[in-house]
Amino acid sequence: MAGAKQVIALLAGHVEGNDERVYTVALQIAAAEARQGHVKTAETLRKLVDTARTSVGGGTSSLRPQLAIATPLAKPRGELEELVHVSHSDTRLADMTLTEAIRARLSRLVVQQQNRERLREFGQHPSSKLLLVGPPGSGKTLTASALAGELHLPLFTVRLEGVITRFLGESAGKLRLIFNQIAQMRGVYLFDEFDAIGGKRGAANEVGEMRRVLNSFLQFLEEANATDSVVVAATNHPELLDRALVRRFDEIIEYGLPDASGIKAMMSHRLGRMAGRSLGWEKILPLTEGLSQAELARVADEATKEAILAGRKTVATDEILAALSARRAMREAVADIFNDR
Repeated sequence: MAGAKQVIALLAGHVEGNDERVYTVALQIAAAEARQGHVKTAETLRKLVDTARTSVGGGTSSLRPQLAIATPLAKPRGELEELVHVSHSDTRLADMTLTEAIRARLSRLVVQQQNRERLREFGQHPSSKLLLVGPPGSGKTLTASALAGELHLPLFTVRLEGVITRFLGESAGKLRLIFNQIAQMRGVYLFDEFDAIGGKRGAANEVGEMRRVLNSFLQFLEEANATDSVVVAATNHPELLDRALVRRFDEIIEYGLPDASGIKAMMSHRLGRMAGRSLGWEKILPLTEGLSQAELARVADEATKEAILAGRKTVATDEILAALSARRAMREAVADIFNDR
C-alpha cells in the first residue's frame, strides 16, 4: 500500500492543481504494487490514471487509438539525470525505408500500444519489449525514435556508460533506478549498444559485476509494466548476446543493408524536392554497395549542399557520385587505421 510520503505527494499535487504530479505518484504506487504481485490493484490504478488523462484532454472513444494525449516531456532529475537522456521525436515510420515485413511488425506493435486498454479487457497485454539487431547505420536507433513519434511519447536514451561501474552492486542499483522510471513514466526507452550489458554469461572475458547486471536486467524486464512503456534494445553484435534474453522480448527484428529499390526510395526521400527527375541510378547504385542507410543519408545531404551552393534547384548525378566516392574513401581510410593497429 501507499506510504505516508506518497499520500503527502498526492495531496500536495492536488492542492497545487498539478494533475501530472498526481498521475506520476499514482503510477509510482501502481509500480510498487505490481512488484509485490498485486497485479489487479496496479491495473486499477493505471486505468484510473489513463481515464483521468483522457477526460482532461476532452475525451476519446474506447475504440479509438489512445494517442491523443501526449505524455509530458519530464526531464529526469537527481542521479537519474546522469543515466537517461530525454528527447522529443517528430520521426514517423513513414520516414523510414523498411522492408514490408519489418514495417508490418513495427506497425503491429504501434497498433497494440494504441489500443492497449481494449487488449486488457480480454486479458491480453500489448507488445512492449523489442530487440533490434543489425549492422551500424541500418536504422535501429531511428526505429526507437519513430516509435516514440508514432506513440507521441518521450524518447529516453539510456546512457550505459553511466550505468556500468566497477563497484560491486552499483551497476545493478543504477539499473533499478532506470526500471523504476520505466514503471513510473510512460515512454520509449532505448538501450543502445545493448551487448555491453547483455553479453553471454560465462564468456571468457566476463566479470562478476557484468553477470550481476545481466541477471538484474533479466529480472527487471519481466516485472509488470504499469505504464506500458516500450523498451527497445539495439545491438550490432547479436552473436554476443546471452540466449536467456531471447524469450524476454516480444519481438526480435533483424535489420540489413538496403537493396537497390530501398536505396532509391531512401535517397529520393532524403533528397526531397532537390531530387532530379533524371538521376543516373545505373551509375549511382554500383557505388552504394555495402553502405548503410545512415551513410547514404549523409551522401544525399552532402550532394544537396553542393547543389544549393552551386545555385541549382536539383541535385545532379555527378554530385551524388562525388559524395559517394568521398564516403567510400572515408570508409577505406578508417579501415586502414584500424588494420594498422
